[in-house]
Amino acid sequence: MTRDIAVVFARVPRLGTVKRRLAKQIGDRAALRFHAQTLMHLLRMLSADRRFQTLLCATPDRATLRLPPRIRRISQGSGDLGQRMARVFQRFPHRRVAIIGCDIPQANADDLAAAFRALGRADAAFGPAVDGGYWLVALSPRRPSRPFARVRWSTPQARADTLANFAHRRVALLRTLHDVDTAEDLPGLQSPCSRRPCPERQIHRLQPGRHNETTSAQPP
Repeated sequence: MTRDIAVVFARVPRLGTVKRRLAKQIGDRAALRFHAQTLMHLLRMLSADRRFQTLLCATPDRATLRLPPRIRRISQGSGDLGQRMARVFQRFPHRRVAIIGCDIPQANADDLAAAFRALGRADAAFGPAVDGGYWLVALSPRRPSRPFARVRWSTPQARADTLANFAHRRVALLRTLHDVDTAEDLPGLQSPCSRRPCPERQIHRLQPGRHNETTSAQPP
């Protein structure tokens, strides 16, 4: 049986190049330590789960990084974030694929499994972030040709812009989590939901200009 594919999207841990907004507040070395520890913890956790295959998609493409066993690395290539993520999905046109960021300490393997279950009924699944972006995107083979067109990245409009590309498609929303961009995002991350996904998930059929029409409030 062909397994679903979970792709961790990340920068290779290097001093002065990761978590720059966070580094301005806590220092380059502390930011690097947070990034490296969070990335490696996520990779080890996902690679130990046999429900899906885990890959690392890291930039810069030629930077070296020691990986846990069973993790294969692929390159991000050039372009903006949307172009680089679209390239990952294009590599696997007939597979269910999820991309997850590495700066979400609360995310776990069950979140990936929940996303793939959602794709049994939906064309896409998103893990909303509190700041208006998203920490996970999973697409079935029934995906738009340009899922990340015209997205204002690193703004509160990033998720809404992306959802505009999914008009008339069924989209599942997973639990909302905090990504870590600043020191203010660090306190209180260990919540009751940090070990397992919260059950609240919704599936929407999106209409042009409208992203809140619930067609089913039950998890898949």
